[in-house]
Amino acid sequence: QVQLTESGGGLVQAGGSMRLSCTASGRTFNPYGGWTVSWFRQAPGKEREFVSAMPWSSGITMYSNSVRGRFTSSRDNAKNTVYLQMTMLKPEDSASYYCAIRTLADYSRLPADYEYWGQGTQVTVSS
Repeated sequence: QVQLTESGGGLVQAGGSMRLSCTASGRTFNPYGGWTVSWFRQAPGKEREFVSAMPWSSGITMYSNSVRGRFTSSRDNAKNTVYLQMTMLKPEDSASYYCAIRTLADYSRLPADYEYWGQGTQVTVSS
């Protein structure tokens, strides 16, 4: 099993920045076996939305059109942690943000493809 723990959410004004963290643990955690770590978000009454995907081995991230140029994902191998740096935040970025792991190295945007999920962290952007 793999456990994912997100942190870093909160309230921020529009135009501000925030960094989310996602730390992975568990006996079977093996990102170099070809895993992808991604971020999704879900606002009340809406479907879960793809934000970014990063195959752990490459560290090269793909972003959704709505966040490209504003959000940056990175990883710290030593800490088994992935970060989502969010800048120029907009009220429409408000949502619960989830990190997820897929045990394949690709850029899937489909939540159903991901086997492991964190509990989510709330981001609220005020106008």
